[in-house]
Formats: sequence, C-alpha cells, structure tokens
Amino acid sequence: MSLYPDTTRFESVTIVLPVINETFSLRQSVDILLRDVPRTDIRELLIVVCARTTPASMSVVDELKREHPDLVMVLNQKRPFLGGALRDAFDAARGSHVIIMSSDLETNPNEAHLLVEQSKAHPGSIITTSRWIRGGSFTGYSRIKLVCNWLFQRFFSVLYLTRLTDMTYGYRIFPTRLVKAIEWEELRHPFNLESMIKPLRLGVPALEIPSVWTARQEGESQNPFFRNFEYFRTGLKVRFAPRRSLLRRDAAG
Repeated sequence: MSLYPDTTRFESVTIVLPVINETFSLRQSVDILLRDVPRTDIRELLIVVCARTTPASMSVVDELKREHPDLVMVLNQKRPFLGGALRDAFDAARGSHVIIMSSDLETNPNEAHLLVEQSKAHPGSIITTSRWIRGGSFTGYSRIKLVCNWLFQRFFSVLYLTRLTDMTYGYRIFPTRLVKAIEWEELRHPFNLESMIKPLRLGVPALEIPSVWTARQEGESQNPFFRNFEYFRTGLKVRFAPRRSLLRRDAAG
C-alpha cells in the first residue's frame, strides 16, 4: 500500500500560469495552449496574480478572461512569491491533473500537449521535462549558469538515487490528488525542486520528456542567480525527513 493517494485515470487538466510582468508572452502562451491541447482536456487555465502583477499584465489577463470566460480563471494568490502562487494554485485546481509552467515562454508552451499525452498514458506518474536529455536544449543561458545547473542536477540525482536529469526545472504535470496531499513548505523558487523530490521520496513514479528552454524576452526574472543555492537546503532537508512527514496530516492519516 502506497503512502500517497493514487490516480488511475486522466480526466482533465488545470494549467497554472503565474503572472507578474508578462504581456505578449502570456498571450502567446495561452494561444499555443488552446491551439495544441484539446479543449475537452482542459478544465481551466488558472492565471495566478498578486499585488505585484503590473497593470499591463492585468490588462492582458482581463482580455483573456473576456475571450475565454469558461476556461480562464483568475486566482489572487495569498501566499507570497512563486512557490506560494503554485501552492495556492494546487489548492484551487479542479482538474484530475495539474500543469505548472511559466507565462514568460521559458517553459515552452508547444510542449504542454506532450505532457498531457504522456499523463493520459501514465495517469499515476509525474511527467516532467528536462533540458539535458536528447532533444532538450538551452538557448540564452550563460556558460557559468550552464555549468552550475549541470552540477546541481548531478548532485540531486545522486542524492536521491534517481535517473532524473532536471529536477529544478518547474515544468511538469502532476496528479492533482497527489499535490493536494503533500505538505508543501517552500515559498520561493526552490519550490520547483521541492515539488519533484517530495513525490520521489514518497515513491511516486516520474518520467522525463525533452524540453527546449529559451531565455525570456520580456520583463525581469524573479529568481536572482545566487538564490539558486537555496536549493541545497531544500534538497538536504527533504532527503532525510521521515516520509510520513511529507504528507498533510489528513492525507497521512
């Protein structure tokens, strides 16, 4: 008997798009998602906004809501930062599965339909993306960041005894029952790692598909480079935590 709630069928997906300062990239992301992912597979496009979301971005969000009133849902986040936005979205998600991605085109929206297709074939698994396997790539990544990223990935793959190659890249699809059962803690970008390693510790199967990463062309990143070293704290803490402590009390009980 597994510790976590299992999912045996794909029914629909909630696609989460946090927004701070994205305008044309947000619209392009939504247009591609609605072009490639069958409408019958989408429960909702959950756009997460906060007090720091710019007026220009809110204008695009309002336009999308008017154009797609049955699909676009707007969530005002309560917890701070990126991790807080994604945790709020997990609580609100209504599809059987949930995709996390960015709205700045650094997570390639052309690949979202592949996540859905793989999730239909493996509904109980996490389908995650990798820039390091064959077919994946980086564009606009500095050499020093590329080396550091490779070292991060190697360290965490050894630490967690996994063949996954890109555990800090937050572009993946989860069973919703799973993410609602886990006790999440991170509020900033290390949530991208936490959202992969806690399921791994619980024994959730995970599959990788290749992803093409391109540097954002709009706005500023909300993740300064040196904050990436916080991932080590998160990774070490989760690796040696009791497995049942990774679940919410109601789920663990």
